[in-house]
Amino acid sequence: MNQFSSASLGGAAPPRRGRFFGGITLCLAGLLAGCATNGGAPVFYGPQEKFGSVATYSRLFDATPAQTCEASRRALLSQGYLINTTTAEMVEGKKSFQPSAETHLQMVIRVVCVPDSPSGKISLGFVTALQDSYTLRKTNNSASLGVGALGSVSLPIAASSDSLVKVGSETIASDGFYESFFDLIKRYLVADDQPAEVSAGS
Repeated sequence: MNQFSSASLGGAAPPRRGRFFGGITLCLAGLLAGCATNGGAPVFYGPQEKFGSVATYSRLFDATPAQTCEASRRALLSQGYLINTTTAEMVEGKKSFQPSAETHLQMVIRVVCVPDSPSGKISLGFVTALQDSYTLRKTNNSASLGVGALGSVSLPIAASSDSLVKVGSETIASDGFYESFFDLIKRYLVADDQPAEVSAGS
């Protein structure tokens, strides 16, 4: 039998408080030392921003910001996105998915177009895709029934209503996802640069 079992049965004296609190002090000191790295700045654990990638969310285009945003709008429309906002400098589209009967996903893609040259003929496109996750929740309903002198009585009735509840939100960070979207934008920019065909009757 170990010392904790003997102490609980009265067979050994309890440990002295000085040693107990001394151990706690050492543990706290170790935790504080771990948080005091990098010049005293706290260390956060878990997924954090590294700000190391400069190519995932942006691309240079040989076009004006207005042309880049227009090509982005057409690219979103070609993939079934509903356009929420469209200006000369920003486009935002939304699309819904339903992977299963009780799961709903919503993707929102926003494109911001800014000039990247003094002439304004080269632009930088920033794209961010946000995916929201929803699940179907059932809520049981009860109804009130009037019973003479007893007044209103609440009785459970076999009825339920379904509602979508948001359970998660995540910014897409896949290089391949953005690469395919940037390629689609470039295809629409190339199509816009093609000269119009002269009609046979002219």
